[in-house]
Amino acid sequence: MRTVLFICTGNTCRSPLAEGIAREALRSGAIEGVERDLFVASAGVHAEDGMPISEESRAALARRGIEIDGKSTPLTSEMIERADLVLGMTDSHVHSARMIAQGSETPIERLDPDGDIEDPIGQSQDVYDRVALRIESLIPVRLHELLAASRS
Repeated sequence: MRTVLFICTGNTCRSPLAEGIAREALRSGAIEGVERDLFVASAGVHAEDGMPISEESRAALARRGIEIDGKSTPLTSEMIERADLVLGMTDSHVHSARMIAQGSETPIERLDPDGDIEDPIGQSQDVYDRVALRIESLIPVRLHELLAASRS
């Protein structure tokens, strides 16, 4: 089973949003050319272990009928090595992941090739909802683009 790992800073806002949205998109078959049993997970480049997902991220997911129960997980080189693809929310996350797993052959890319996904922490629910919408629009395209062609 292939694995995609979404990463952000603290693993309480953006990467759990991406994890939940990707899991739902895979479950519903919304990602053409990508197997539904793809394993998705998330971690943070500066995460504390065991912090709950932010209430705003939980609410943004709930609006989409998605429940997620995870706790924050610090990113490790082992996680990167086990993944088939790592998608960061910013250039900084991509750089940090490459430093954590120096020499890894796992592709580490930005989720949005056109720019960083803003950190909504400490902002209004509207900002979280906007970030979730952006992530939701990117995931089917990026997973198809990066995984369908390399399907094994």
